[in-house]
Amino acid sequence: MMITNQKRMAAEIFSRREGKTVGIHRVWVHPDYLSEVSDAVQKADVRNLIEDGIIKAKPIKGTSRSRARKATIQKSKGRRKGQGSRSGSANSRSPKKQRWMSKIRAQRRTLRELRDEGSISASQYRHFYMKAKGGSYRSIAHMKSNIELEGISLGGDS
Repeated sequence: MMITNQKRMAAEIFSRREGKTVGIHRVWVHPDYLSEVSDAVQKADVRNLIEDGIIKAKPIKGTSRSRARKATIQKSKGRRKGQGSRSGSANSRSPKKQRWMSKIRAQRRTLRELRDEGSISASQYRHFYMKAKGGSYRSIAHMKSNIELEGISLGGDS
């Protein structure tokens, strides 16, 4: 039983109704009423079959984004970053310059705070600033311990 023309007509009708194209592969015909559908020659007949529910348009199949969303949430928490997920050297993933910039800015910010609150004098600030610039300190904690070694109390919990 050939119902190619009927499917084509139904696709045109659905396309006009939905406002977006409906292909013939999305047109579903009830298997028990194939003889009635094959008898429908005019568009009016096909419209009647659509209203009776014998011919329907199948919903659009899309790719679900639920898995992608879940993965994105996990990545935001820092998961999925193991060896197998990495492409690029350690330096390309976080460049040396970027690491240096964040470290030196943090150290300079701390030195500025210490100078402003009066823990260190302007000349001491300049001394430690230049040492930081030379890369003497690994971190803020390392810098603070070195400042305390020079006999300056920072008033911490130590």
